[in-house]
Amino acid sequence: MSRLPRPRRLAAGLSAAALVCVSLGATTDAHAAGPLMNYVVNTKATPGHVRKTEEAVKDAGGKVLVSYEQLGVVIAQSTNPDFKIDLRSVHNAREVQSVGATRTVAVTEGAGGLSSADETAATPVADPREGEQWDMQQIKADQAHAVTDGSRNVLVGINDSGVDDTHPDLAPNFDAADSVNCVNNGVPDTTPGGWRPTTSIHGTHVAGIVAAARNGIGIVGVAPGVRIASVKVVNDAGFIYPEYSICGIVWAAEHHMAVTNHSYFIDPWEFWCNDNGDQGAVQEAVRRAYAWATDQGTLSVAAAGNSNYDLAHKTTDSGSPDDQATPVTRTIDNGCLDMPTELPGVITVASTTQTRARSGFSNFGLGKIDVAAPGSSVLSTVPGGYAKLSGTSMASPHVTGITALMKSTHPWWGPRDIERALQTEADDTACPTTPDPRCTGTTANNSFYGEGIADALDAVTR
Repeated sequence: MSRLPRPRRLAAGLSAAALVCVSLGATTDAHAAGPLMNYVVNTKATPGHVRKTEEAVKDAGGKVLVSYEQLGVVIAQSTNPDFKIDLRSVHNAREVQSVGATRTVAVTEGAGGLSSADETAATPVADPREGEQWDMQQIKADQAHAVTDGSRNVLVGINDSGVDDTHPDLAPNFDAADSVNCVNNGVPDTTPGGWRPTTSIHGTHVAGIVAAARNGIGIVGVAPGVRIASVKVVNDAGFIYPEYSICGIVWAAEHHMAVTNHSYFIDPWEFWCNDNGDQGAVQEAVRRAYAWATDQGTLSVAAAGNSNYDLAHKTTDSGSPDDQATPVTRTIDNGCLDMPTELPGVITVASTTQTRARSGFSNFGLGKIDVAAPGSSVLSTVPGGYAKLSGTSMASPHVTGITALMKSTHPWWGPRDIERALQTEADDTACPTTPDPRCTGTTANNSFYGEGIADALDAVTR
């Protein structure tokens, strides 16, 4: 997963009651106004408990931005500097299980509240720049396309910085009706075009790897026959706050997306620790959201990260919180999670080079990496053309595309079926011949490659 590029890097649907967008008016606050902050408030996943928690939020000087009855999670906003304390003392406070601030600095987007085919098996015809796509050859996507380019019935969510749907290689597969913008306090915004990128090429590049069309133009994606939707979860400053990610994954599940790609980590903490404060509450809220989406049939694929870090042996975090000018070095352990990639049920993808070596930037870890895929110098779509980018952000969408092909050929499979098949069909890849003490495990499963390099051909012919 790359930190998104900033200047320095970067069968039935739910009822309308399942996702409740509530505006309770302006924040009421008997205290001197503090910074505008967003919070997750966790309660039991029932309509009654959520309703009472919403009342408690209001009584504590807050306003409800979004409530997820199916998760037992309320996203709240307040300028009350004592909001968390007051929430514990108001009427209905007993309904609150935990509460945590979603960031360490004031909300920048302002006060919340918005108004609001069949598979193809024909002989593939090469697009002009397909010969430059070494990555497709490494995962055998070029061979898999002789079996299928993917089904129009499969919808993939590009949970990222926005997708340029006007790009000629993406327009044929783009689904505007199911696209959304989640970066206004995590409240779904379906304003046409709101899901397009404003400051970043990242999401458009990811989208092309997944599903650039076979149309005689440019390149071809891993699954050029499926549909894609833009689920914008990255704001103009390059941050992905928890409420954005929760909004995006719930939206994806409610709109029947078979798989979603997450080439990011949730800010402002690279690792969210399971404590009794903000981080623990956020970790629980995000966990609930992704677990619920999996239960609805949506598989999540995520980038492992670009810190060259052993996720199986965490010791320190020196880059968080990243929304402040001066991060603080702190001691961490394995109870601190890189989200969403380390959440249960999420496919974690490491990065490889053209020579099948582990990319030097890629995170690793025995029992943490599921599979590996190309992520170094990958050609894909960007607004106005094409470019080569590197990162586990580029590795993850290769696997997302493979899972979309698997869903196309096995439409009855759920997330767990796809996960097992993906791991089984991956090409076993041994640790480097030059010993590297960080690479532990066996050829069949090790800390650098997990179960191996993902294999699109085996995935669709099993």
